[in-house]
Formats: sequence, C-alpha cells, structure tokens
Amino acid sequence: MTHRAFTVDEANALLPNVRVTLHELARLHEVAAGLADQLAILDALWGDAVERETNPDHGEFLEHHSQLADLSSEAEGIVRRRLVDRGIRFPAGGLQNGLVDFPTTLDGRWVYLCWQLDEPEVRFWHEPRAGFRGRRQITAEERKRMGRPDDPAHDDDSALDF
Repeated sequence: MTHRAFTVDEANALLPNVRVTLHELARLHEVAAGLADQLAILDALWGDAVERETNPDHGEFLEHHSQLADLSSEAEGIVRRRLVDRGIRFPAGGLQNGLVDFPTTLDGRWVYLCWQLDEPEVRFWHEPRAGFRGRRQITAEERKRMGRPDDPAHDDDSALDF
C-alpha cells in the first residue's frame, strides 16, 4: 500500500478540520468519562450484584455500558474517517495530548510532520520511532524537501508503521 506524503502546506491546510475533529473527540471522551464515573459508583454500591437482572440499578448499568460502547464506536469511526482514511496518523496519546502526525518524505525516507492542538501551524517533524520527544523544528530548507513526489521513498512505506 502506498501512503500519501504531505507537504507542510498540505498539512497546514487540513488543520481547521483536524482541530474540529480533536475537539469533537475530546467532547466524546468527556461524556465517556462521565459514564465511566457512573459505572464506578454503581460498582462501589453493588459490586457484581449490579449485573443481576433483579438489581434495582441493573437497567442503568446496562444503559451506561451500551452508551459507552456507542461512544467508543463513534470515536473510532471519526478517527478512521476524518484522520486515518485521509492519511493522517493518530498516535498513541493523540487524544490526551491533541497530537496528530502527517507522514511525509525527507531526503529519501519517511518521517512525520508533527502537530499539537495548541500550535498555530505545523512547525515540527520527527523520525518514525522518535515520537513527540524527538521533534525537531522544520527549517526552511527541510520544508522545501518534504513531501516531494520525486522522492525515492515516496512509494516505499516500509519505514512507517500505520
């Protein structure tokens, strides 16, 4: 499978939609956390007994579980449709830290343009295994060399873990 190599300008053009997506995911996460808190209260009150149909809070227990499953499916669908299917990487910790990576090429190898929600534009990149801690500021010269269609690595995705 060939993956898209974003230029810095292409990544920046997608940021308004990515921001909306991250805010929506954060809202879903907040709702899910509230439901998880309610389940924790039911567990503290009843323990395993809440799972019995005769328990007075059993219906609420089932409803919270169902809502959590629905929220999880909704969030997974949003991540897939709005990020992953567009070639954007949503790394581990992406939701908690407002992070996304845009795959690109630099000097014949795959790297990631790295953006965090509070940043006005894409200004950093990192090697695939370096992660957020390995971020480097994009220089003007690197910017010109990123995402070039004539890059030999453009069709080689073996270095990226999607």
